[in-house]
Amino acid sequence: MDESNCPVGLTTEIIGGKWKPLILFHLQGKTRRFGELQKLIPETTKKMLTQRLRELERDGIIRRKVYAQVPPRVEYSLTRHGQSLRPILELMSAWGKKHRTRHGGN
Repeated sequence: MDESNCPVGLTTEIIGGKWKPLILFHLQGKTRRFGELQKLIPETTKKMLTQRLRELERDGIIRRKVYAQVPPRVEYSLTRHGQSLRPILELMSAWGKKHRTRHGGN
């Protein structure tokens, strides 16, 4: 099979990696500020979180809204396109809950 046409490959290219699924999970149904995301995902660095947010924004998965105030306030939320990932995230969450003890989770 031609890997460039693989639908799983496309999905993992857009939302794969260590941080993107966590970012998307925390944005489900909620608008969050950068600092909130940092607190929810403390293992990531500011630079890494910024990069992943920019990639998700570039791909139309999240929206970034900047408020013209001092200090500037920036909020992130899922776009309609990003909302279409909700079933995948819910399945990933359910799978993780079911198998966490097998894979070293609490």
